[in-house]
Amino acid sequence: MKWLLLLAMLPLAAAAQEVRPSRDFLSPALRAQQEDPSRHPGWLWVDEGEALWRRGEPSCRSCHGDIAGMRGVATRYPAVAADGALLNLEARIERCRVENQRAAPFGPESEALLALTAAVARRSRGMPMSVPVDGPAAAFLEEGRAFYEARQGQLNLSCGQCHDQNAGRNLRGDVISNGLGTGYPAYRLEWNGMGSLHRRLRACSLGVRATQFPLGAREYLTLELYLAHRARGMPVEAPGLRR
Repeated sequence: MKWLLLLAMLPLAAAAQEVRPSRDFLSPALRAQQEDPSRHPGWLWVDEGEALWRRGEPSCRSCHGDIAGMRGVATRYPAVAADGALLNLEARIERCRVENQRAAPFGPESEALLALTAAVARRSRGMPMSVPVDGPAAAFLEEGRAFYEARQGQLNLSCGQCHDQNAGRNLRGDVISNGLGTGYPAYRLEWNGMGSLHRRLRACSLGVRATQFPLGAREYLTLELYLAHRARGMPVEAPGLRR
């Protein structure tokens, strides 16, 4: 707690640090396990997601063909849809399911949605992030940037005070990363299961005693876009493996 209080006293104008891929902050053992599908429990969700891709009438495959055709898609999300809504990959899958498959949505944080998202994201694994931030995405990006830079909660901390100014330091037995979303959905050992980036962001909000927004909230969507922009050129790691 004393460490967090010291963070809250740091000036916002501290020098910016180099942003590094999330895997750089993993322990050697965890990094090796993340890269090995035979030892990475998140691959159970990938397998289930690929089965879901083929299931139903119409199925995802009916419109999109083999899931291999999803290569590169995750590098471009969140993205602005034709109706102006900002959608992350989970929301894009849900919209497709409701509008094109005429099926009920899976629901936020459901096992089925996490599985299908992991299966699609896996097809972009290792590819560089290249989310569009011009045109209609520009206003959303600035919202996300403002959220990232704002001091929040009873601890009066911004995202940058942890994930820029103190990246690489230890906190509660973990190493503070640059806070990118490239590994999500991710299998977290502390969850003993797969979870979305928004679930992780809610945990951050709780950590600084700030408002926890609902899964899929605009605040987290715009922040997700900003994080994706910060990660431009860095590899997609999903499904990630986190402590």
